[in-house]
Parts: sequence; structure tokens; C-alpha cells
Amino acid sequence: MKTLNYTLCVLGFILSGHVYADTINVEMTVKELQLQIDNAGNKQSMWTFGGTIPGPLVRVKQGDVVDFTLHNDKSNKQSHSMDFHAAQVDVLNEFAPVKPGKTRKFQFRADVPGVFIYHCGSEAMSEHIARGMYGVIIVDPREGYSEAYPKPDREYVIVQGDLFKEGTKPKDITMGKGWKAALINGKVYHYDPVHDTNASIALESKPGERVRVYFVNASINESAAFHPIAGIWERVWDNGNPKNVLYGMQTVDVAPAHGMVFDLVSPADRATNNALVDHRMKKALNGAITVLMNHKDADPAKGRNGNLILR
Repeated sequence: MKTLNYTLCVLGFILSGHVYADTINVEMTVKELQLQIDNAGNKQSMWTFGGTIPGPLVRVKQGDVVDFTLHNDKSNKQSHSMDFHAAQVDVLNEFAPVKPGKTRKFQFRADVPGVFIYHCGSEAMSEHIARGMYGVIIVDPREGYSEAYPKPDREYVIVQGDLFKEGTKPKDITMGKGWKAALINGKVYHYDPVHDTNASIALESKPGERVRVYFVNASINESAAFHPIAGIWERVWDNGNPKNVLYGMQTVDVAPAHGMVFDLVSPADRATNNALVDHRMKKALNGAITVLMNHKDADPAKGRNGNLILR
């Protein structure tokens, strides 16, 4: 038994060359709290899965059964729920609201490979998502890596969300009024020391490495035009499904509540840098820029061994 942000219990086994599905136990507790939303330490009232934005990363393989438990802390004021985009269930049952102090359990089998958002679906959904109630579930393909879906050297998760002014009413959030900035993994310019001198983290890799980015757009209304400045996406998998592949892409539109997998391979003969941006300038110049540094002394822990969301 191993405890991280969620509990992983492996019940699968291998027999006569066949791999049987595992059951993955995932527990999350909703926390309404004051949370840091920029690199300067400013805080705002946010709602979260587990106290972070995005919530805990869930990773399973295709065919696994997710046994999920949602706790709504008794100190919270709002009802909350869980909507896994990787699940095929009943919206009126499994995804129903949970009152403060209550718990809901449900199961689903992750039949489709890819990168999916999960988010709160309670009313008003736009407010719950905009306040930070979202995260990522990666469903790795049953067959594993292949020539069509090669093994990366490093992996990172980037979730782009919205930040609205404190006190913005739900109906205004729904209409996009009061929008303040773009959040990258919960902070404005989270990984961009170029535009924010308070930023202390950047993504890293060594020259020539294959860097895989699991990108999810948690914005409530607008697509994200994801582009690697000073680079070209070597391959892109729509929804993260190995069957949905594009080659040599410059900018790819990612719809709200959608995810894609992007591979970038930097020049192997020298150190370089990339800026991974939402090319909608409104978003890029208000927080949606991530710096990827490709150099020989890259931190060996970043993007490896489960360290996909840098916090």
C-alpha cells in the first residue's frame, strides 16, 4: 500500500502472459481555502481537490477500474462533486453533488486511453471550475509504448485555468466578466522567470531529449492555442490517444475541458530554451507562459518518477 495524494492499491496480476486490470483506489477531499495564486505569494479564496491547483494527478492504464471516494470537508460551505472525463457513468448518480461533511463513492473502468480533465460539476459549474476545482487523469494505453507512441525522456503536466477577481459573481464568471489572469498549474507565470522575477521554477530537459507535455485546458470558455516558441511540436496526440496523431505542428487549439499530448524534441547539439505559450496574447501576457530550459545540467528529477506537476 502506497499513500500519495491518492491511495494506490494494486490488485492486478500476471498469468500465462496476460496482464489483468488493476483496481486503483483514489480518495480526494475538497478543501475551500485561501491559496497562493502567484509567485509573489498573493492569496485568493479558492476551492480545490486536496488543497492544490490542479488537484492530485491520477494515472492508470487502459482497462483499470478506478474506485473513487470524494469527501466534502465538513468545514466547507458549498456542495461539490466529481466529473471524470475519463468515465462513462450516470451524470445524475455518480456525478451528483455532495454536501459538506458527506462522502460519495463510485467506480468506473478507464476504457479509453488519453489525457482527461476531471472537475467539479456542481452549480454554478463555471464558478467551481474557475475557483480551481480541476485536475488530470492520464490513462496510459494498454499496449504501452510503441513506435507510434514512443517512450519520452521526461513528462510534464500543464493545466491552464482562469483567475477571476475576488468576489466575482457566478453569473459574471460564466460570461467571462471579471477575468483577471491565466493560471498555469495554479499560479500566474508559474514557470516563467523571464516575465516574473519571483518565479523560481522552470521545466528542464537535456538537449535532444523527448519531452512529453500532457496539456489540459481548464479554462471555462476559451480555447488555448498551444505553441512552443523556438520549437515545433514533433508529434501531437489529440485527446492523448495514440491513434489520433499529428506531425510537425506549430500551434494547436485545445478546447475548454479538453486535453492533448505534445512531444517536443530540442536540438541535440546545443543548449536551447522554449516558451510554451497560449498564443492568444490576452492569455500569454497575463500568465500563460511556461519556460522549458534544455541544457546539459538539467535536474534529473524533473519530469521523471512521477514528478510531472512541479509545485
